[in-house]
Amino acid sequence: MAILSLEHGKTAYAADFVLYAVAIVALAGELALAGPAQLRLPMALLVAVGMLTWSLAEYLIHRFIFHGLEPFRRWHGEHHDRPTALIGTSTLVSASVITVLAALPALWLLGRWLGGAFTLGILIGYFAYGGLHHGLHHWRSDAAWLKRRKVWHAKHHHHVQRPGHYGVTSAFWDHVFGTAKAGRG
Repeated sequence: MAILSLEHGKTAYAADFVLYAVAIVALAGELALAGPAQLRLPMALLVAVGMLTWSLAEYLIHRFIFHGLEPFRRWHGEHHDRPTALIGTSTLVSASVITVLAALPALWLLGRWLGGAFTLGILIGYFAYGGLHHGLHHWRSDAAWLKRRKVWHAKHHHHVQRPGHYGVTSAFWDHVFGTAKAGRG
């Protein structure tokens, strides 16, 4: 089914970024404009917790699912074989997973405002991951931080006999879990 394809055309690939950006702006707007004033600080904290949670999920998914479980390992191998191809998880799949594993449980456990704030953090993290990962393979930049992330990610792609460097947006979890190879990140 084309809608679930790993390799996307330019329009579908760009639509993923647009749809997540719209979702982020809409949810942030709802929380900021309609959310109870007394919950502003807890909501802000839960956005940060959601972003941190995404960061850990990004690492765990990349390490244990994309590099460990079939058929995901084989599918992710396509990205390693052709790193500039427009390969990625379809919006339908990523949105479904985020909804089922993050948004619905957060809303159920924390309620509309706090659960929405946590979900916003997850969405921001996922959007940042997608944008940065695209940039690592397609952008040229003199920015020192982006250059460090490119070197970090290149170590992941080019040293498969010594797996590691699973974090895309951050090297933090690789250091925590001992999968950072020698060198800066």
